Amino acid sequence: MKTIRIGIIGCGKVAHFHAKAINNLTNCKLVAASNHSKPKLEKFCNDYQINGYLTPEEMIEKERLDAVTICTPHPSHAEIAVKCANLHCHVLVEKPLATSVAECDAMIKAAKDNNVLLGTLVQRRNYLPCLRIKEIINAGKIGKPILAQVTMLGWRSEDYYKSDPWRGTWKGEGGGVLVTQASHQIDLLNWYMGEIESIYGLSANFNHPYIEVEDSAVAVIKYKNGGLATLLASNSQNPALYGKVHVFGSNGSAIGVQTDGGQMFIAGVSEIEEPPVTDTWQIAGDNRKLEDLVKEDSDFFNSVDSMTYFHQRHIENFVNAILGIEPLCADGQAGRATVEVCEAVYTITKNPDLVWHSKEHISY
Repeated sequence: MKTIRIGIIGCGKVAHFHAKAINNLTNCKLVAASNHSKPKLEKFCNDYQINGYLTPEEMIEKERLDAVTICTPHPSHAEIAVKCANLHCHVLVEKPLATSVAECDAMIKAAKDNNVLLGTLVQRRNYLPCLRIKEIINAGKIGKPILAQVTMLGWRSEDYYKSDPWRGTWKGEGGGVLVTQASHQIDLLNWYMGEIESIYGLSANFNHPYIEVEDSAVAVIKYKNGGLATLLASNSQNPALYGKVHVFGSNGSAIGVQTDGGQMFIAGVSEIEEPPVTDTWQIAGDNRKLEDLVKEDSDFFNSVDSMTYFHQRHIENFVNAILGIEPLCADGQAGRATVEVCEAVYTITKNPDLVWHSKEHISY
């Protein structure tokens, strides 16, 4: 079987998760990295004993890469991804996929035109309780998913925003709590509920005067299957509380996951404090007890290296998809759906009389 040659673009904190995950896999090889800052590039490449380049184009061409993972600040994702796809390289992008649906559409088109894969790295899809919910929905055991809610109540300090110069700025980050923290829960929500029909939402900055972007947001989402969902996301709760996703079925069933608890994980700064666990389980004919599921979730989470395993599984899926072994878990369309929610809220915050209709924002 072919070994997929991979390069990493961007050598910041999250790139180390990618490098460690790739090095744990057997059907791919980390061979190079690129970064615009030479000192950071040299240190990263020395850590992993790989070659370094100042541009992705040179790296792809000289190393004959099959694929890249993109770990740069959000607003740069689209331009880099399109360039890589045009060089016939498969592309896996750290969430969020981009900062606008127009950028996402350009990325999707470039991948399609060049017959390469475009994936979004959203590792919480690989959490055991999140997979269990998806399996239950796909099996039809809750009927049709008709209602859902995301609640993400976290905290980010001034020190956090000062840790990188791009954080908390529109130009450098492309948004606040929605794109950087709640995008994981939004992705799960869309994964469970399906295609979006319309969105209404608002955002605000309540207690972070030293940043440009929002620290809180709310939204109501209507899905094409008729389902409805609410979203509440905030970085204004000190100490942080939790991130949760709940889904309610047409037969009266209720299922949910706490994806994050306590002081929420910050890449390269802190570790995950609490295991992700099932926190709601009411399904007709399913006799599994909630406490048993919580134990199963916790035992599995504690049996793996939680800082690497879930990235590893997602990258493994990406590589397997390139090799034709399994379908891609989260493609460009999945990443686009999350970006659509974020952009809709930002757009409506500036024009509160608007409602975002998905069919009016397709450019491919």
